[in-house]
Amino acid sequence: MKQIFITALIAAVSYTAASAQSLYKKVFDNATAVVNNAASNDQQIQINQFKITALNYISNQVNKRKQEKNSYFYDSQAVNLASFITDFETAIIKARGISTEKRLEVLACYRDASLQNPLFGDDDKETTYVYVNDKQTYTPFSLDTDWEKAYDQATEKMKAILK
Repeated sequence: MKQIFITALIAAVSYTAASAQSLYKKVFDNATAVVNNAASNDQQIQINQFKITALNYISNQVNKRKQEKNSYFYDSQAVNLASFITDFETAIIKARGISTEKRLEVLACYRDASLQNPLFGDDDKETTYVYVNDKQTYTPFSLDTDWEKAYDQATEKMKAILK
């Protein structure tokens, strides 16, 4: 009986770990599908390439630093990254209807939320700011971002900006 219980417990833990990782994988796979779809436009490709790069950056930094992170960490970062970018796109569209000044305010709000909430405190700014410093990108955000904190900050500030 004890062995059956242990086997069931191991199976449950394995299932939980596998299903939890699925959110990170789902965001990554969806972004990859958009990038590889011939029907995607340049903006869609660029935005989704940023998601792929940001998710790879997180994974690489965790491995490089030999940190132990659970699946919740990866899933939370991935889901908040996707939400951050979706809300950013929506806010930019709303702001365009108001004024150029509002659009720039929205852009600064999201960019600043990304810059002010580092995840690793990476000193390699050439790499982490590659999108911030690119004036042609649709996603001017730092790769070294705690997406959960950045999303919360941007969401809170956007309440005042788009009244």
